[in-house]
Amino acid sequence: MEQIPLVAQKRTVLGRKVKTIRKEGFIPAHVYGKKIETIHVQVKGADFRKVFEQAGETGIVDLQIDGAKHPALIRNVQVHPVTDEPLHIDFYQVNLAEKVKVNVPVEVTGEAPAEQKKIGLLLTPTSEIEVEALPADIPEIIEVDVSKLENIGDEIRVKDLPIDKSKIEVLADEDLVVAAIGELVTKEQAELEAQIEAEAAEAAATEAVPAEGGAAEGEPSPEEREGEAPKEGEGEAPKEGEAKTEEKKEE
Repeated sequence: MEQIPLVAQKRTVLGRKVKTIRKEGFIPAHVYGKKIETIHVQVKGADFRKVFEQAGETGIVDLQIDGAKHPALIRNVQVHPVTDEPLHIDFYQVNLAEKVKVNVPVEVTGEAPAEQKKIGLLLTPTSEIEVEALPADIPEIIEVDVSKLENIGDEIRVKDLPIDKSKIEVLADEDLVVAAIGELVTKEQAELEAQIEAEAAEAAATEAVPAEGGAAEGEPSPEEREGEAPKEGEGEAPKEGEAKTEEKKEE
């Protein structure tokens, strides 16, 4: 697999001060890995977006820091919840001679005859598969050809995928379903199921609410409270001299 170059600069700005870096068009990041000291870096936002589009989380990035090359995988990208702009990046430095574990995206190819003929609905419950391989042998995607799924119940499992097992070890369960044909659900059926679920949820909520005047679960009832011993200082007879004091106040 070809390594994709990306220039990074070491940074000394840490913590909340990284906001200034972002305003200048850079993204804060750090590089970590086995037997290496973490390096705090920053990369140009525009450059990173291009690289991430090509490499994703399975391609090897040739991270260049002060002229030194650091082969790395993009392990995690924190994004802004509203704008989706990258806020921080984790680069995992790899040893090209050692295997690494990664999640490889699954991509559906072809068209399922069952769906074309409106016999059933194509379901894809698995979006990625964990594998272990040398960094250079990690596939960008794992293709799932659904062109042979003709009937309801037809399915493709992990063990059916075209993976070169001489180079790649699949860590996911081999019986995990990647694609399958399920029964068609009409709009009316979907609405009916949603209504039934809503009514069941409402009934459950109603049962959970205590009757008016009753005690909530885990709390003593009014009757139980009546029998509780008074707290210290409450309900005790006034000590000698206190009663006379109260009488004088009333006067």
